[in-house]
Amino acid sequence: MAKIRVSYVLVALFVVLISMEASIVFGQGNGNATDYDVLSPLPSGQEQCQCKAYTACYYKTLVCPAECPHRKPKKNKKQKGCFVNCSNKCEVTCKYRKANCNGYGSLCYDPRFVGGDGVMFYFHGAKGGNFAIVSDENLQINAHFIGTRPVGRTRDFTWVQALSIMFDTHTLVIAAKRVSKWDDKVDALMVRWDDEDINIPTDGEAEWRTNGEDREVIIERTDDANNVRVTVAGLAEMDIKVRPIGEEENRVHKYQIPADDTFAHLETQFRFSNLSDLVEGVLGKTYRPGYVSPVKVGVPMPMMGGEDKYQTPSLFSTLCKVCRFQTATQSDQFAITSGGVAQF
Repeated sequence: MAKIRVSYVLVALFVVLISMEASIVFGQGNGNATDYDVLSPLPSGQEQCQCKAYTACYYKTLVCPAECPHRKPKKNKKQKGCFVNCSNKCEVTCKYRKANCNGYGSLCYDPRFVGGDGVMFYFHGAKGGNFAIVSDENLQINAHFIGTRPVGRTRDFTWVQALSIMFDTHTLVIAAKRVSKWDDKVDALMVRWDDEDINIPTDGEAEWRTNGEDREVIIERTDDANNVRVTVAGLAEMDIKVRPIGEEENRVHKYQIPADDTFAHLETQFRFSNLSDLVEGVLGKTYRPGYVSPVKVGVPMPMMGGEDKYQTPSLFSTLCKVCRFQTATQSDQFAITSGGVAQF
């Protein structure tokens, strides 16, 4: 009888261990949203994918809804794309593949943010300055500001011209080229991966990807020119658009930008994964649990201060008064040894 009881106990322990192992394996869903194989579409044209990630969605086939049958629709401006999520959510949804400047995590215009708490605020920084937008243990995102100061003004008009996304030992730079005369059909987007310029294809899947030691990075075009989606698995997703300051916009706001420069800049919407509770940065801190914004809600231009806390020596530097990023990337080392001056 004792032997039978021991056997039952051993079996029970074995079942518990198996369930624990399964929960550990299937719990590693963060960053696996895009880990899938694309299958042949259904006769209706709806695309379908088979998940490969070891999550609750492992080996399941997800089919795009009829209202958004394609992951990358041809008419991206008018049609929603199908988002396949092979993480533990195991779902497909329809969304526009463009930055929403009024949505959570957006950074647009004469830098206007919408924080993770949904509160809108402005952060002007300074022309030629570099500021930590997000700084966490495993992710740093800096922004380089361009700008102009008309005679008689006490501050600069500023826009974000470049982003540096630093993680693990890598640096990804997304920047707007200097353009004297704007043409929507001409690509003004510059992408650099670990100090090497890369080209994003315009045909086929229209994407560039790399499988690093730790995570996959995907950059895909969401329009023929000047629009991309950037995915850093397990850390962040960004919709980015390059746009100029138009003549009417320049006139109305009295920017007084020079005739030979359209001040091409970035409009971005961020979505983050796995941020810590102590995340920092102009935008990052708004994702802290229990965060209460210090800006005056209800005024036309609620201002966020803290330029001195978030300014970095260069676009590639992870050094600031409150920065938390722990890993020195290749570009960070390069920036420090070359005097810390970003060439943007």
